[in-house]
Amino acid sequence: EMAKLTQLLDNEAFRAYATYATIVLLKMMLMSLITAYFRVTRKAFVNPEDAASLGKGESAKKYLRTDQDVERVRRGHLNDLENIVPFLGIGLLYALSGPDLSTALMHFRIFAGARILHTFAYLIPLPQPSRGLSWAIGYAVTVSMAYKVLKTAWYL
Repeated sequence: EMAKLTQLLDNEAFRAYATYATIVLLKMMLMSLITAYFRVTRKAFVNPEDAASLGKGESAKKYLRTDQDVERVRRGHLNDLENIVPFLGIGLLYALSGPDLSTALMHFRIFAGARILHTFAYLIPLPQPSRGLSWAIGYAVTVSMAYKVLKTAWYL
């Protein structure tokens, strides 16, 4: 079994995938920390036990609320979930389908760059169409990889 894993690590496209998958996963995890930061600094909680850390009874209820900054970060995080998860599955299949390394790197780098730009566009916020374009570029990369996997491994 260890020999099989070593063979997988000899696959340069897989190593590139592992690198960029890790980058976008860490970026997505960072969104959780940013959400927590905004919740604490804006004193906006959704769980009574969290609000209770700031007050008791009726005084804690004022902290049970939504905040536009918290919600903005949450929407960015949700968008990550909707786009990074498909990238992880399709990107893995793509990496294992024997792509040219330079083409694979192009796919992975563009996706990671698009997701990072999307986060900045959400958090700053940058004017549209920056967020929409960064989303579309990342989405197109995932579709491109899916097409190449189906073209290579079509088995019906």
